[in-house]
Amino acid sequence: MNTRTRIAAGVLTVTATLFALEVTRRQATLYAYTGPTNEEGTASNKTSSKNASKPSSSSADTRLANEIDNVIDSGEFASARWGVCVISLRDGHVLYSRNGDKLFTPASNMKIYTTAIAMDLLGADYRWRTSVYAQSDPDSNGTLNGDLTLYGRGAPDLVTHLKENKPSLAQLADQLYARGVRRVRGDLVGDESYFRGNSFGDGWQWNDVQWYFGAEASALSIDANEVDLNIVPAGSAGELAAVTLNKDSNYFHVSNNVASGPRDVIPTVGIRRGLSDNEFVVWGEFPAGGKGFGARLSVHNPALWAATLFKDVLAARGIIVEGQVRHRDFRVRESERFNPQKAVELAAVTSNTLGEIAAVTNKNSVNLNAELILRSLGRERTAMAPDADDHKMRERGDDEAGLAIIRMWLQRAGIPSLNLALHDGSGLSRLNLITPEATARLLVNISKSSAASSFRFSLPVAGEDGTLAFRMKAVAGRIAAKTGSLVYDNALSGYATTEDGEELAFAVICNDSTGAGNSVVAIDRIGLAIAGHPALNHQIPSQK
Repeated sequence: MNTRTRIAAGVLTVTATLFALEVTRRQATLYAYTGPTNEEGTASNKTSSKNASKPSSSSADTRLANEIDNVIDSGEFASARWGVCVISLRDGHVLYSRNGDKLFTPASNMKIYTTAIAMDLLGADYRWRTSVYAQSDPDSNGTLNGDLTLYGRGAPDLVTHLKENKPSLAQLADQLYARGVRRVRGDLVGDESYFRGNSFGDGWQWNDVQWYFGAEASALSIDANEVDLNIVPAGSAGELAAVTLNKDSNYFHVSNNVASGPRDVIPTVGIRRGLSDNEFVVWGEFPAGGKGFGARLSVHNPALWAATLFKDVLAARGIIVEGQVRHRDFRVRESERFNPQKAVELAAVTSNTLGEIAAVTNKNSVNLNAELILRSLGRERTAMAPDADDHKMRERGDDEAGLAIIRMWLQRAGIPSLNLALHDGSGLSRLNLITPEATARLLVNISKSSAASSFRFSLPVAGEDGTLAFRMKAVAGRIAAKTGSLVYDNALSGYATTEDGEELAFAVICNDSTGAGNSVVAIDRIGLAIAGHPALNHQIPSQK
């Protein structure tokens, strides 16, 4: 997650500050910072495992090591825990390693593992299909007798109304109308049973899941499974502020307790969504006539929401559903499970490609997309990493299968993975533990795969786009890397092109940074040092 939000007891206490803006404010200090030396921190951070990969020792490597060490050891973040690994793509030499084989919380750098390996195993051209099924074609009067099923297979980009080149419910409604459907004498079912397993990542905190970055991962996701809540103060003190959602639906209920106070009052706001409902409680006080406030909130039970929206879209198109709206997941009894092969597909839309979805996922750090990609990987390639226990194999969730496949891929690539702790696809889980070296070696290996160009394109580019648009402008275009941010933790991993054209893979992770400053400043200085590293004259052993 690359959004810093001040949260206490599950509510937003003051405001939500976008991480990118925080970076922008700090960009001016990127080159000028000098701070106190922390000898104790220096000693502990420079300790390496005897099993760590041995860095090469050219004079250029020594300069790079000195620059990175100086950034870490001489700054205000010396007491934090640092892991860095830099590897040449040309010959695989480790140019620098600091705690490279130690375990760190990766935050959104976990998305590197999910998207890279999914593109390698599923292909960058992989697409998701969303379908509408019935038990038969409509009769001569346009009537369907029985339920209409909206069946999702994990598409991350399904929207309600036609938008850009995304698949939409409106397109499905048009197809049904063209097929002759005018009335449904049955229920409208939002079916998310394509995925097994939990809709939240293992280790997600309860006070994360009401925000957009903690949205449920459903096989039938719609509009990113989020709604916008907006607060506009009244013109006069003593009146309630206006609180609205950008989706006009009875699916949500808002309790508004936001007052408009004197014009000099300090704004305060609290927002709470129930853990298992869509009841929003909003309270606080804003200056009358002052600026408003907006927040992005997740939707509980997105499959039911998708079916609710679809019923409205069908009605607008002239198709009436007489029954109720309900949803179905994998937990239903065997006799109630839906089998698409025994139904008639009346309409279908396909998503954008995995490569295109991954670009949105990595450049903008979209947690929901990463979780859906992980589950799709597990669903499609589960046989690649079977569980030795037949019962566990039958019952495991697709998220678990996806993580098992990631671990299998790392092992096949010769990357030590047994000690890694993999718990979700997005990095929101605080239980994830990876090593900088494993991350850098994954980047090296994927650069040699058929997914190399698609994966690299998916990464934010320094000074140009995504979460790096306002960072490291001095080397704009020469660093493509995934950012990561949780409370006390920041990370940056990807590729750097040196001034002389050398291609490097790197991983920089800072954990336990509890000071007042932001360790992103130091991470960016390390990124600048890596990109400024001259081409290396390694002696590559002759092949025998």
